[in-house]
Amino acid sequence: MKLRSIGLLSIVALTSMCASAQIKVSPHWVNVNTNGATTVFLTFGGVAGYVAGESVWCGEIMDAAPDIGSKPVAGTIFGSLPARFNLSTSSGNSGFTDIMSISPSVTRRAYQAAAAGATSTFFYVRRFISTTGGRDAYVAVTCELGSGGARTPFAMTNVALAFETHDNLTSVKEGEAPPSISASITYTGTGQLQGRWEIVRPGDEPPTEQDLLTEATLPIEQRSQQRRYTQLERFSVFLPPTGNYTLHGPDPSLLPSNAGGLYMVLLRVETSADVESVSKLAEVGAGPASVATGGVAGFAIPPLRYFVGGAPHLRLNAINLLTPKDMASAAPGKPVDFSWMEIPQGSLYRVVVIDPSNVILLSALLRPGVGAYRLPPWIWTKTEARNVSWSVEALDDNSDVVSKSEWRTVLR
Repeated sequence: MKLRSIGLLSIVALTSMCASAQIKVSPHWVNVNTNGATTVFLTFGGVAGYVAGESVWCGEIMDAAPDIGSKPVAGTIFGSLPARFNLSTSSGNSGFTDIMSISPSVTRRAYQAAAAGATSTFFYVRRFISTTGGRDAYVAVTCELGSGGARTPFAMTNVALAFETHDNLTSVKEGEAPPSISASITYTGTGQLQGRWEIVRPGDEPPTEQDLLTEATLPIEQRSQQRRYTQLERFSVFLPPTGNYTLHGPDPSLLPSNAGGLYMVLLRVETSADVESVSKLAEVGAGPASVATGGVAGFAIPPLRYFVGGAPHLRLNAINLLTPKDMASAAPGKPVDFSWMEIPQGSLYRVVVIDPSNVILLSALLRPGVGAYRLPPWIWTKTEARNVSWSVEALDDNSDVVSKSEWRTVLR
């Protein structure tokens, strides 16, 4: 097996990237975990006049014209970034932030190619489509197979929150402390895991998907925009390059249970400084400095829920509506928050709100991880009736409905 450093093909690729003056990327070379997933924060600069297109991983790239960059070679494609993991967004000064989430299946194919005689490098290629009638541009990032240890960017690849009872939903009496909680974390690299535990109380505005992302997953100008909730406890612990860690939650006595309703415990991971986790904005013309990206994750961390005052009956392998109860009254001047339990097959969730004549008033698509939606106040101006009904559908990757909840009614 020939696991060797970057060869002539990679050198040509880097030369081609420099020649493509329109768009640059930082970092342009990263170490990735051969035996699992890897997540890397990328910043593209100089994307004015372009919109982001598809992105793929491939074993070889071909040098095109200087204004085009490096295209993937047909027949060497290892995989593409699924839409559900696409957290890319515009940022900075004509910049573009991309969260490169490499799945184990991609690195497995890269490893198999290396075992068959290829180099130990493969490529992530992002296409940018011209909006001015010019030619599309392709920008490549070189990925070097490694152990996933200290030379790999510090990133979360999986986070699972659970009660010590291993129940996803637990019910406690008023004044009774919920069970203790913990987070099982899988990661690459090494760094300082720091952040805080927060609690969302009944009546608080539900968190959005952006609120549930780790701070380092967002462009630097969006990090201060994440909604904050009541802080329970802070944590700061150094993670060695072992890849797994169990973070114990706050003292159960700190979890409130003084009022009935649904509570959500949030794990908020803050950005940490790490020499392998830096995106140089100035280098690509997307900002004045560098941005720390330690603690990046290609997914939202779902909240852990518990009920005070009794939980509803749960159906197996189905979407269970949590709050509000059927035929509950909407308190004047107060928001109405829908919440439900998600299922493993759900790639998207559709909230449907209808009037008594079965006319659809609202249909909203949500990514998995939140399990909550606040009914907009304008909904009551769309009907003269004194109630609306709502339901939630789970969609798979093909946008087919795989599960649907029952209907519930909210009285005005």
